[in-house]
Amino acid sequence: MKEKKEDASMDKKVIMILVDGMRPDAIPACGSDYAAALIAGSACAMDARTVFPSVTLPCHMSLFHSVDPDRHGILTNTYTPQVRPVEGLVERLDRAEKKCAFFYTWEELRDLTRFDHLATAVMLNQHKARNTDQAITDAAIAYINREEPDFLFLYLGETDEVGGHDKGWMSETYMGCVKNALDCVRRVRESVSEGYDIILLADHGGHDRSHGSDRPEDMTIPVILNGPSFAPGRALANVSIKDLAPTIAEMLGATPAREWEGRSLLAEAGR
Repeated sequence: MKEKKEDASMDKKVIMILVDGMRPDAIPACGSDYAAALIAGSACAMDARTVFPSVTLPCHMSLFHSVDPDRHGILTNTYTPQVRPVEGLVERLDRAEKKCAFFYTWEELRDLTRFDHLATAVMLNQHKARNTDQAITDAAIAYINREEPDFLFLYLGETDEVGGHDKGWMSETYMGCVKNALDCVRRVRESVSEGYDIILLADHGGHDRSHGSDRPEDMTIPVILNGPSFAPGRALANVSIKDLAPTIAEMLGATPAREWEGRSLLAEAGR
């Protein structure tokens, strides 16, 4: 049964951009001429925490389902159906009659929700190739301007695969991938309606050529909230990757699942 829309959220729209493996200390150090302006114009937690194990699919499941991996049951990059299912963000937005879309380049992310909850899903199967971040960003921008979804998830994977795993976290190649990802974020910000809120974050960090441990380099992520709903320059404390689903649900007038463990950041980050 669809949930009734709430007037306060009727005009809000959200784009969530996730840069796989992006460490927060790489953002100001990567040479991007957009990084400082983005941070200054946003509410930020540059020391937010992901979940353990700090592995891509478990972290994404916790992002969308607001519970720890030992609750949703995904502990590796292989998906298995939940034994005790928790409804995720997209399911809750669909109940509130919100139009949702996924744009991604890593096939395993298809299991974050069922396709019947999405208006569209675009997957470029080029996860280990260069320039896929730019290509999937182009596709997302065109779709946003054409269809005006209420929520769109854009996944950028080069920083993790081409940068971190191939050459090492904080290597020259890695930093170039972070800079390129921030350019994608800027293009989204400059190409879509100013009414869209943009949430930028990572799923995990990394060290050497790996991640997955409980080391600070792996567990610390950035969360950057930019747009009309958020106060520029506000620093946020004690932020978890599990807080994003409740935040977006509140912004768009959806009811959180009762099992969700995170909290909404809107009161702390809002104008």
